[in-house]
Amino acid sequence: MENDPIASRLGAVYPELPPGERAVVRVLLDDYPFAALGSLRALAERAGVSPPTASRLFDRLGYDGFSDFQAAVRDGARDRSRLLEFITHRPQASESGGPHPGRPGGDTPAGAADPGAWSGVAGPEAPAGEEPAVTRSGGPGAAAPGGRAGARVSGAAAGESDGGAGLSSLWQAAEDLRAGLDGTLTAVPEPLYHRAAALLAEAGSVWALGGPLSELAADYLIRQLAGLRPKAERVPGSAPGRARTVLDLTASDVVVAYDFRRYSPRTARFVHAARARGARLVLVTDAWGSPLAAEAEVLIRLPREAAGPIAPLAHEIAVTELLLVATAARLAPSAAGRLAALDELTQTL
Repeated sequence: MENDPIASRLGAVYPELPPGERAVVRVLLDDYPFAALGSLRALAERAGVSPPTASRLFDRLGYDGFSDFQAAVRDGARDRSRLLEFITHRPQASESGGPHPGRPGGDTPAGAADPGAWSGVAGPEAPAGEEPAVTRSGGPGAAAPGGRAGARVSGAAAGESDGGAGLSSLWQAAEDLRAGLDGTLTAVPEPLYHRAAALLAEAGSVWALGGPLSELAADYLIRQLAGLRPKAERVPGSAPGRARTVLDLTASDVVVAYDFRRYSPRTARFVHAARARGARLVLVTDAWGSPLAAEAEVLIRLPREAAGPIAPLAHEIAVTELLLVATAARLAPSAAGRLAALDELTQTL
């Protein structure tokens, strides 16, 4: 977060602000950038001030109202590279292997900002068209990996092979992965899985697609779902193939779209065309909210916690697994017979 110009500016002007506007800045910086993404009223309530007081802050900063400030926050986050920032600003381990500031036993007081705990959005390898949500690492419930005794490599041995700083960053990423995954599984309520499963089980056909990264989750969904029921397909990649798919869609069909920042224009175009033919939408997206959210019959929104500096595909796969479990339960026992026949044919062929 220390590299974000908007956050830096908020911190710089803080001492000059009146008390009410200071309260707004504290809320923004404590939960940046997510505190800026809701309504002005919600932000004011969190800060304990009136909406006009909160609004004066953004006027003072030179924005054309709160919506202009929100747009600037979104644009700034879109330009940051989470992987690059991780590599550039990862915590540096001391030679003695002592605790790091901001961790238990470190020098940073409880509740103080830990710049190393923040990262930007999708790494430089992420293809254009998709970007995972901004993440704050080290969330509540983070646990050390390797819970069994002796599972960790000793500090001395690890230092000889990888270097203390590299090992520290690796374990932090593992802690973030575990905490983020726990948060994801907790955040999606069970009734939502059952609503999606009902659509997947009863649809005339199911078509899934995603962006450059999340298409892997879409592919996994279809590979497993095709064993449970017929007419489960990936959306073709070519424009002619997509056109033929849309041409035959009806109101009995379901599209499952995985759409994460940066949101894929190709995914949006297909979904809009499918919805125009009456198809229903199950959307899996992030905390920022895909532009397709308003069109979804079932909206599964993953929380903002992610797996350190790498795109959190594990979270998308975990949610997909639970969707499949709920669908399999709804399709039993017909799915059991289908799977048995599939196994027999697989051995024969």
